[in-house]
Amino acid sequence: MVKKGVLYLLSAWIVRLVMLVYVPQKRSTAASRTWLLLIFLLPWPGVLLYTLFGRIRVPKRRLEQQQRASRMIRLAQAQMAKSLLAAPDLPPNLTPVADLATRLGDFEPFGGNAVELLPNYQGSIDRLVADVDAASHHVHLLSYIFEPDETGRQVADALVRAAGRGVKCRVLLDTVGSRRALRRLAPGLRASGVEVRATLPVGFFRRNAARFDLRNHRKLTVIDGRIGYIGSQNIANPTFVKNHPNEELVVRLTGPVVAQLQSVFLADHYFETNARIQEKELFPALTSKGASIAHVVPSGPGYTRENGQELIIALLYAARYRVVITTPYFVPDDVFLQALRSAALRGVDVHLVLSLHANQTFTQFAQRSYYDAVIDAGVKIHLYRPHFLHAKHLTIDNAVALVGSTNIDIRSFALNAEIILVIYDPAVVANLRALQEKYFAHSDALTPADWARRPLLLKVAQNTARLADSFL
Repeated sequence: MVKKGVLYLLSAWIVRLVMLVYVPQKRSTAASRTWLLLIFLLPWPGVLLYTLFGRIRVPKRRLEQQQRASRMIRLAQAQMAKSLLAAPDLPPNLTPVADLATRLGDFEPFGGNAVELLPNYQGSIDRLVADVDAASHHVHLLSYIFEPDETGRQVADALVRAAGRGVKCRVLLDTVGSRRALRRLAPGLRASGVEVRATLPVGFFRRNAARFDLRNHRKLTVIDGRIGYIGSQNIANPTFVKNHPNEELVVRLTGPVVAQLQSVFLADHYFETNARIQEKELFPALTSKGASIAHVVPSGPGYTRENGQELIIALLYAARYRVVITTPYFVPDDVFLQALRSAALRGVDVHLVLSLHANQTFTQFAQRSYYDAVIDAGVKIHLYRPHFLHAKHLTIDNAVALVGSTNIDIRSFALNAEIILVIYDPAVVANLRALQEKYFAHSDALTPADWARRPLLLKVAQNTARLADSFL
């Protein structure tokens, strides 16, 4: 018995020392710290969890597919009419960021887009259903969560009607986030002629399987290659998480940038099927529909960089006057936190709009542990009262707006497939800022004095939860 105890103790220390060398390789300090803390406390369970979740492990085949998809996007853009390309009219401090966005996501800025903000939850679903009902050739829908509830069935019924008219409907649903719809709705949809596929399958023996917690978190729809939807809203009732209903922001697009949403959908479809769809109707002639210049920046573990994080950090350092970030989850790494603090300390008017309510208690504990650092730097925190604010958007000065699926957390930046729409249009920025002002009016402003008065036990719980930031 004593010998077994000695062997276990010896093996535990060997594990600790080996992992002390291995874990920090090619990863952030914060992630290394989290894993090493777990491994030093529980060596063998820690190694097991690290084996499953510790590395952003993507199948080699999927990485090669991403590289091929990027090459196809660059080639397609080179063949498009030069009149579609547009140089954003930006101040000198922001001009390099537009070039960075192109290099990160492969998509160049296109002019001639109409951008419509849809902040009403049911209103955006009704618009989507109306556009699906008017579709004549195809509907492509990608969603992280698709629930078999009233909202999910409303959209599913529209897809069935479209397929009945001969419209080709292709639906991509995340394996984990949409597991109930894949089980309950997908069979009926397929029987009606709708193609439904699960993205990022999990399992040790599944073909093209990824690490268990790599997810496709994108939300987008393309209809007839002419209308696009992008934003934070899943296909589910606003109350699909109990207590506080979700409040979202969706953008409805027409114009050349819809072709970029189409390309992202087709790339994700290709990843799951290894088949290229080459119907010419997917990319109709692109004509001007409005005055906005825009492009998309997809991100995910298939890329060599954390596209979303690098883009937003560059914008924070480039900002001169005002930054407003709206996000449901705020669990940044040290690099992002430093950029946010730097902007505020330079005198930029920095606002962070977060939800007062939580749909993930442990995550909210970790999130609140960062408030001290940003409040001390002069960042203004607004805690939104009416609903769980699940919208994800950002404005920089009066020139740039970002809307999409990306949260300000390590998971969105490093683990999830996400998408951001970057808009260079002062009119759109002004509309988004008007929405942000409504958030401010219905929020509690968090002051340093109020935050300092929270109980000691709560401080300890928040700081403890922060140690798991790399898992959240």
